[in-house]
Amino acid sequence: MSLVIVICWHKNVLLAIGFVLFFGSIEALFFSASVIKFFEGAWVPVALAFVFLSVMCIWHYGTLKKYEFDVQNKVSISWLLSLGQSLGFARVRGIGLMHTELVSGIPAIFSHFVTNLPAFHQVLVFLCIKHVPVPHVRPEERFLVGRVGPRDFRMYRCIVRYGYHDVHKDDNEFEKDLVCSIAKFIQTEGGGCNSSNDEAEKGGKMTVVGTCSTSHPLVVSEKDEVDVELGESSESQKVMKAKKRVRFIVPESPKIESGAMEELKELMEAREVGVAYIIGQSYMRVKPGSSMLKKLVINFGYEFLRKNSREPSYVLSVPHASSLEVGMMYHV
Repeated sequence: MSLVIVICWHKNVLLAIGFVLFFGSIEALFFSASVIKFFEGAWVPVALAFVFLSVMCIWHYGTLKKYEFDVQNKVSISWLLSLGQSLGFARVRGIGLMHTELVSGIPAIFSHFVTNLPAFHQVLVFLCIKHVPVPHVRPEERFLVGRVGPRDFRMYRCIVRYGYHDVHKDDNEFEKDLVCSIAKFIQTEGGGCNSSNDEAEKGGKMTVVGTCSTSHPLVVSEKDEVDVELGESSESQKVMKAKKRVRFIVPESPKIESGAMEELKELMEAREVGVAYIIGQSYMRVKPGSSMLKKLVINFGYEFLRKNSREPSYVLSVPHASSLEVGMMYHV
């Protein structure tokens, strides 16, 4: 808590020291009383504290090893570029959202997925949801969007930032904001306001994009107007079969290049087909020759806690009909 006071709340160090002295003295009195009466029944709270401490240490150690495995085994952009423009895989219609904890590189779960099933969606988005240590993230700063590989690959990275008081939106609203943010990124890049193609092939730069309510109208062309099935419109409510629609209004300027125009249309067509959520499920096992303590901690302790813990909030909100779980064994 003292670290939270200094780092997150940006308060004076003296306030954190005062907090430690006040509550630390209470804890020291309670612990010393338990030690004095240890054999007369005070061993119970000490044992409970030891159990809780062990659970937290095991969970922290296992989570750290899992993240280290993800970082060390992530796929580089060079591997993706070596596949060529066709990627060597079949591309199916629709948008695929692959959840990952990495903010750079390609997760190992993706290479595992395409190795066993050499096909993925025509538009692929590596989605990373991060909770930052602030109460709220402004809607105009919610999304960070970048490109993975060249434009022809139709692969993007999207980092969605939430504060600890922000509420994750429902599926339809989230999908609408996500697709709008990617479309806005394409429009901005097509107008020459973003990084070059060489930078995109190396991983690209991330662009801050707001939600649909905060974004400016998207440029598609000077004469055309493109309708995408995203959000409820007043006209569609009058029809018996309701359609989800959002309209990208075309202002007079600036112009957008033909490549970005084609990319926007392909994104819109993919959204009309539907969105699939690809969720990675990792199982951890220790490497052969590891110590007995590490085997107990990872194979039994951490796996038991993982199986009996709640999934992240974004996983719980994913519609089951559109979700696909990909399992992978981690040897740490």
